[in-house]
Amino acid sequence: MSGLFDIPAGDAESAAKSAPRPLADLLRPQSVDDVVGQDHLLHDADAPLRRMIDAARMSSIIFWGPPGCGKTTLARLLAQHTDLHFEAISAIFTGVADLRKVFESAQHRRRMGRGTLLFVDEIHRFNKSQQDAFLPHVEDGTIVLVGATTENPSFELNAALLSRCQVLVLKRLEGEALETLLRRAEQQMNRPLPLMPEARAALVNMADGDGRYLLGLAEQIFQVQKKGALDVAALTKLVQKRAPLYDKADDSHYNLISALHKSVRGSDADAALYWFCRMLEGGEDPRYIARRMVRMAVEDIGLADPQAMPVTLSAWDTYERLGSPEGELALAQALVYLATAPKSNAAYVAYKAAKSAAAETGSLMPPAHILNAPTKLMKQIGYGRDYNYDHDTAEGFSGQNYFPDDMPRQRFYAPVERGFERELKKRIEYWDKLRRDKGGA
Repeated sequence: MSGLFDIPAGDAESAAKSAPRPLADLLRPQSVDDVVGQDHLLHDADAPLRRMIDAARMSSIIFWGPPGCGKTTLARLLAQHTDLHFEAISAIFTGVADLRKVFESAQHRRRMGRGTLLFVDEIHRFNKSQQDAFLPHVEDGTIVLVGATTENPSFELNAALLSRCQVLVLKRLEGEALETLLRRAEQQMNRPLPLMPEARAALVNMADGDGRYLLGLAEQIFQVQKKGALDVAALTKLVQKRAPLYDKADDSHYNLISALHKSVRGSDADAALYWFCRMLEGGEDPRYIARRMVRMAVEDIGLADPQAMPVTLSAWDTYERLGSPEGELALAQALVYLATAPKSNAAYVAYKAAKSAAAETGSLMPPAHILNAPTKLMKQIGYGRDYNYDHDTAEGFSGQNYFPDDMPRQRFYAPVERGFERELKKRIEYWDKLRRDKGGA
């Protein structure tokens, strides 16, 4: 007796074709010419993927880009254009035994005269030993590897595997590319999206560069049985904005804190506030941002504005007392203070130079005249001899040498002509003149 769910092969194939398919799957490009948003890889002069396709010779590739930018689609199309057998796996669901079967099948296929393009989604999820398993099969040509990752390959993939692959960066889809996808969706559905112009623009923004997510939103809107076009308020009730791409442990975390730090260094308060809010929206701990702001105060502002550090520490303390969201305003105010403050890294540069000199000069003794002499023996061998007490001089400055006797005088700190350091520069120049007048170095 046949099983309850036994279906003839022909009927099963027919049923599969007639089964409902997501709009994003229906609109999956059938040619590289249909791919949007990646002209630098496909359509520009010397585009690397176009060169491979035209030459019908594929090399192993790592696609690095955000979700919904077309990594999987491109891998499938490359296999079609190069007549390679397409095999797709996900690092999330594949173990060592599964990899062994994939490699054995590819080896058999190769003996039969056909190559294999192995697409590995989320390739960064494989551990080191699993990544190493690809090396011999990539080297001998058993497979052409196309890996896809949303993480920085420099940090997540083995150097040995990276050296055998070309890393190609895919961009998030911008407004024009996303609008193209919406027009294709309307052609597929044979009717326009029921959206007011401002709601259509809002829909594109909601996708946040993710084409697959955009088509999912469009599919929900097509299913709405309402008369008239939706405005922004109605659209917002119907669909949800895509969560920002941010993970406190991944590459976007470091990208955004770098953008925040450089915006402050560049005295752009508006950009600094934007990146600050982007990090908070992504779930970043405000304490981490506060700690980095203290670093900005001492590294990029320094003595050009000595108040920068206490202002930032005070804002951090206020956040600890108030918590979120009220305490975040204190951090925002300190951030504006840092961005608008005069900038100087002179103290930071001086510290690094002095640290380097200290490492190079080893164990040079301080000059004897600035050493204390608490014992009779120490006085006899010259400790403290000829020391001039600066407060006893007319200018409150003796001009004596304080570097080791065998070390030429060094200039580490060079204040800038900005903010409070302008005053410090005048003081240093005054002391330099006094030192010369008194016959110092």
